[in-house]
Amino acid sequence: MKIHNFSAGPSILPQEVLQKASEAVVEFNNIGLSLLEISHRSKHFVDVMENARALALELLGLEGKGYKALFLQGGASMQFIMVAQNLLEKRAGYLNTGTWSDNAIKEARIYDDIHEVASSKEAGFNYIPKGYTIPEDYDYFHCTSNNTIFGTQMKQFPKSPIPMVCDMSSDIFSRQLDFSKFDLIYAGAQKNMGPAGTTLVVVKEDILGKVSRKIPSILDYQVHIAKGSMFNTPPVFAIYTSMLTLEWIKNLGGIQAMEKANEMKSRVIYSEIDLNPLFKGYAAKDDRSMMNATFTLVNDNLKETFETMIKEAGISGLNGHRSVGGYRASMYNALPLDSVKALVEVMSELETKA
Repeated sequence: MKIHNFSAGPSILPQEVLQKASEAVVEFNNIGLSLLEISHRSKHFVDVMENARALALELLGLEGKGYKALFLQGGASMQFIMVAQNLLEKRAGYLNTGTWSDNAIKEARIYDDIHEVASSKEAGFNYIPKGYTIPEDYDYFHCTSNNTIFGTQMKQFPKSPIPMVCDMSSDIFSRQLDFSKFDLIYAGAQKNMGPAGTTLVVVKEDILGKVSRKIPSILDYQVHIAKGSMFNTPPVFAIYTSMLTLEWIKNLGGIQAMEKANEMKSRVIYSEIDLNPLFKGYAAKDDRSMMNATFTLVNDNLKETFETMIKEAGISGLNGHRSVGGYRASMYNALPLDSVKALVEVMSELETKA
């Protein structure tokens, strides 16, 4: 039976990407060696790295605009530290919209003065704050575009008078934006781009080299740029699979095509959540995420029945995060519309049984 994979991450990957990646593990490019065995300094892998970095900039529309793409390790959590190390001189402003932005604030406070320009913490992070002011004398402004745990997403971004940094781990390459508005973007690969193990960083070079602190080499963006993301041994499989996924996105029509498909999937699931009296959405309607639909059962007595039906339908990864409870349907780029329809069919059938 086909499994409908709604996992929040590591998440679903395109089947053709999985096929090509698995073949490369056995033998890469007919060279008699596995991808996992070749030197990361060999031309074979250097070509992979350069192609992956170039594709990232191309898809984001940032070619020739002063940006560099890096594939690093440590996940988005490492970027909480690296952003502060490289950009924070005196103080910075953070928009607090969920667990991961909360963690980013906590890490940055190790280094200097961090100000929350706005927060939705008091409401359980079920909405995106609006109408806040970004101080002009701060070093940078940090936001999180999509909040996986709570199912909220920034639909609009402020016009920032200072460099804008964005954690796009759970919605990068999923919708069209003017990415040139951002001076630094980072995203863990394991949701829309590849397997766990690498993190994409896209940074405008002219914002670097301005802090007075001495930065450890492994945390210095300028060092990684100079070394072409090869300062230390990169995670070759994660980067290769990410490259394949970026090629898949490009071949399907780029981010524009991804957005169209994602809008359709989110309309289908949210329509059922709103029309079915057995379910209630968690996030404020204006701020609902296209990537992560969070919802709960109105009547907990139906929980066992619903979860049995989910299992019988071959639906996996639907449990909500422990801090929110309920259910979370993660609908990343590679999730087909048919999987969303299968879930909606179970939700609808539950209503007829209740």
